[in-house]
Amino acid sequence: MNTKILICDDSALARKQMARALPTGLVDSVLFAQDGEEALAVLRKGEAELLFLDLNMPGPDGYQVLERIRKEDLPVLTIVVSGDIQPEARERVRKLGAIDFIKKPTSTELVADLLQEYGFFRPEELSALAATSPSFSKPSHTPEISVSLTEYLQETANVAMGRSSDLLARLLRVFVKQPVPKVAFIASSELHMAIFSAEAGNTFSAVCQGFTGSGLAGEALLLFDDASFEEMAELLHYEGVEGDAIDVEVLMDMSSILFGAFLNGVSDQLDIKLGLSHPTVLGQHRPINELLEHHSSREEQLLCLEICYTIENRDIRCDMLVLFTEDSVPFLEKRLEYLVD
Repeated sequence: MNTKILICDDSALARKQMARALPTGLVDSVLFAQDGEEALAVLRKGEAELLFLDLNMPGPDGYQVLERIRKEDLPVLTIVVSGDIQPEARERVRKLGAIDFIKKPTSTELVADLLQEYGFFRPEELSALAATSPSFSKPSHTPEISVSLTEYLQETANVAMGRSSDLLARLLRVFVKQPVPKVAFIASSELHMAIFSAEAGNTFSAVCQGFTGSGLAGEALLLFDDASFEEMAELLHYEGVEGDAIDVEVLMDMSSILFGAFLNGVSDQLDIKLGLSHPTVLGQHRPINELLEHHSSREEQLLCLEICYTIENRDIRCDMLVLFTEDSVPFLEKRLEYLVD
């Protein structure tokens, strides 16, 4: 029993977690790919027969990799491992040929059950081999993977974003596109520069909500593109009603959906409880730099997560910034050390 396994994920933490979730004794070694092109190159050489594939990656994403595998008729079975848990995402990867879907982060028990179901893992054979060969029960040999704080937070944000997108998708019956989250240290006074995707001249409305707990503190900001209000009001069944009061209702509804699911997703992964303040409207129909000007006089460096939500086939987009204070960084570094040990 020695299946040739390839794990493709742009996140070093996710590759490490997936490799650790493989049952002991299943394989002697595991191959890794950091993006879709690298994975396809390995598959074309016939070096893998089972692929664990992420969906949200720079370059060819998981959907495009599945399309290429099908088009080139590459001999591999694929299990998607993703934080994007929307029902539509699961259905799409099935149609593109994936044999199954695993939600991030996963566990050895779940992976073992799935591999047993598809015939890659037979515990009784491993037990017999382990009894005759003590070295057989040693963990698989895998290349050493180092994980930076930025990579750790990017993967944490990716999983939390998957939860918030799933909630939004189920409530509104839409498909939410999920780009890779951005992570950066940025000065408070330069916060408006974090919104890379904002187009010049666009105006936004914003709401914020503070959070604190177990060594973490900060705030989440939701910046909603004003051009999106009409379609968003329609999806939320505010048809035929216009004006700033309805815009505020839309803004608060969106922040309630996205803030709660995202911050709960973060706190669950960090195994902490976050207390949340009441959401507050920062302003309406203004350029981003004006909405964020309350940060301009502060000198503090912030650890910033940027997540952009867009709804497929709709002219709707909003950006969420999750800002951690400088004082939160030591706690996050300690959690990272615990995870990678």
